[in-house]
Amino acid sequence: MTLEGEYEPSPEQWVRDQVAEYEASNGARMNTLPDHPEWPVVVITSRGAKSGKLRKNPVMRVEKDGVYAAVASKGGAPEHPTWYHNFVAHPEVDLQDRAEKHTYSVRLAEGAEREEWWERAVAVYSPYAEYQQNTDRQIPVFLLERKD
Repeated sequence: MTLEGEYEPSPEQWVRDQVAEYEASNGARMNTLPDHPEWPVVVITSRGAKSGKLRKNPVMRVEKDGVYAAVASKGGAPEHPTWYHNFVAHPEVDLQDRAEKHTYSVRLAEGAEREEWWERAVAVYSPYAEYQQNTDRQIPVFLLERKD
């Protein structure tokens, strides 16, 4: 993992708690959504678009052949999650999938590639389909490709 700098924990208590437990256990605990063992998560560290500080977020684990998708759904809210702006401003992140930790380059999926990954994401986490129905924006899908 290559991102260095000051870590600023999320203002959301549940995010802070999940990230702390995930990292403390090397991904052995809190690696799914609470109360949903069928929905695995990974932890992504990004650099804040405005602050430059490191930010950590649990996101759904959508992976194929070593490439991960990060779906900027924010539960179907009308605006993007804060980490969307981090990815755009600083398209390099660290990702921890259980005990595996690596650095990834980030790019926004578009067109047919986005649709393929969107379908894959919905197959992993079915609420994404409802989230898309709840917002007028097309929910962005970022692809994370390993650098190291």
